[in-house]
Amino acid sequence: MATFTITLPSRGNGGRGARPDLPGFVTDPRGAFGPFDHLLQAGRAAEIAAFGGALAPFDPRGEESLVAAASLLRQSRWLRVVAGFHPGIATPVYAAKISASLQRFSGDRLDWLIAVALDPAVARAQGDFLEGADRYARAEEFLTVAKGVWTQEDYTYDGRFYQVLAGGFLSPLAGRTFPRVHLSGTSKEALELSARHADVHIFDPADDIEAVDLPGVTYGLRLPVLARDDDDEAWEVARRLWLRHGGTADAFPDPDPRTRLWGGFRSRESGAQGGLVGSYETVAAGIRDYIDRGVGAFFLEATPYIEETYRLGERLLPLLAKEGAHVR
Repeated sequence: MATFTITLPSRGNGGRGARPDLPGFVTDPRGAFGPFDHLLQAGRAAEIAAFGGALAPFDPRGEESLVAAASLLRQSRWLRVVAGFHPGIATPVYAAKISASLQRFSGDRLDWLIAVALDPAVARAQGDFLEGADRYARAEEFLTVAKGVWTQEDYTYDGRFYQVLAGGFLSPLAGRTFPRVHLSGTSKEALELSARHADVHIFDPADDIEAVDLPGVTYGLRLPVLARDDDDEAWEVARRLWLRHGGTADAFPDPDPRTRLWGGFRSRESGAQGGLVGSYETVAAGIRDYIDRGVGAFFLEATPYIEETYRLGERLLPLLAKEGAHVR
């Protein structure tokens, strides 16, 4: 069963750019519509459009994903929300406590996406100076401790990065479902961590998925998409987006003839470069290829968020349901 999650904005204005200043004698009613209103509209669109979930990605320059996830969970009834964060955000005990509260309030609809291999400059800006294999060793301990205090009332752990003495949750936090853990990466350390802790391992479109063996782990895919009524219209929109983001007409990239992936996407959230462009039928066929290769969870990325969420939900997801990709 394939599941489809939409990636939502992690910046206050939804990526629309700064608002121009108005003269002092002009009343601007837009001030009553804040960044969380835009976020909640995007989340509402995801639920109405029948997406299985929404991703609030880790973005070092954006809003805190767990706060955004809490708002999305509060205003939705069944939407699962994946909150992206890195292990340096807090102790695993505190991260688990926040998440146990969110599970209690939302009916167990919170998931985690742990960002382990941050760019060193980004990590240092977050106050995190671990590098190399130490990042995966800490993530291993982080997840071990978080699961330990979640499931045991008298939990003790003495590790390299974390120590806990007689910890663990009692009522009302005890007994909730632990968030599904999403991890990513193709290095040896990343795959070993996923083998031990991941429920979902997320790949990029160009990764060699068939070369990876993770028994019991769902394979996910972060996938930028641009779909319209026909291929010509979709590529015309792609050209406009390319020029709008600083590309030149003579440097407009062609899709890869082997994979059909277009490298012109600029994904702020995940960093994925390749994505699918074309008619709804063309994009659906490309997604079906990945399902046949073993992918069971898709994280679709498309902007502007609200408009594209409705568009994909109305036109793309029904095609996938018809083709047997049991949309949940």
